[in-house]
Amino acid sequence: MRIAIISDSHDNIVNTEKFLAWANENEIAIIIHCGDVSAPSMIKKVMVPMFSGPIHLVHGNVSDRKLLKKICAEFKNVTLHGDEGEIEIGRDIPLQAGGEKMKIAFCHFPERAKKLAQSGQYNLVFYGHTHKPWIENINKTILANPGTLGGLFQKATFAIFDTTTKNLDLKVLEDI
Repeated sequence: MRIAIISDSHDNIVNTEKFLAWANENEIAIIIHCGDVSAPSMIKKVMVPMFSGPIHLVHGNVSDRKLLKKICAEFKNVTLHGDEGEIEIGRDIPLQAGGEKMKIAFCHFPERAKKLAQSGQYNLVFYGHTHKPWIENINKTILANPGTLGGLFQKATFAIFDTTTKNLDLKVLEDI
């Protein structure tokens, strides 16, 4: 199974639509959004119409929290986790052949993500906010920032995690 990790889309409709079309063509099963969707209407008018799989997201620092909560509640495939989220492969997500249980945490801010990674409770921790793609290992945890899907201050990027091969790849949107 392949999971797409995005962050900081900041209402860039063109980039979000391009990413979602790629996600559908490349059999992405789940999307994790690490915050800064910005306008909650992006969920209703762009993401849900173009992607039918589960979408897990957290608040960023640019967000209408009340409206985002209300809109996300309208869709069964969208889960707003608050300021940080957690999903477990083998509990929340079915295991694929050859797969193993894994815990994934995600939030918006790098400081919080680093603390989650240092806790040793997770295999993977994802975050956003800086708009800079980054991958590092903290003990046995992979800590990663997929960059900015919105393309603000950096090229538009996202990450893909394959739960079977355990491979984490960074994708540059203009190259797909």
